[in-house]
Amino acid sequence: MGIILPHDRLSQTALQGLIEEFVTRDGTDTGYTDGSLEENVEMVIRQLKRGDVFIVYDEATETANIVPKEFSEPFHKRNSEA
Repeated sequence: MGIILPHDRLSQTALQGLIEEFVTRDGTDTGYTDGSLEENVEMVIRQLKRGDVFIVYDEATETANIVPKEFSEPFHKRNSEA
């Protein structure tokens, strides 16, 4: 089960590391390939602040991922029911 983590609850170091790993991830099409690392990180930060993407922590795998709003709806429903 995944839990949405508010981005402003993470330390700056943890948030930066998560976003950098996400935008440089091999083997996936994140869409963050045209700009520099700094530009891509800033783009994700803006998306997090706007609510376009969310950080979801998977308890089973103990990993976090950044997912678009449309894919995070099931997590919102579960979090509000808890």
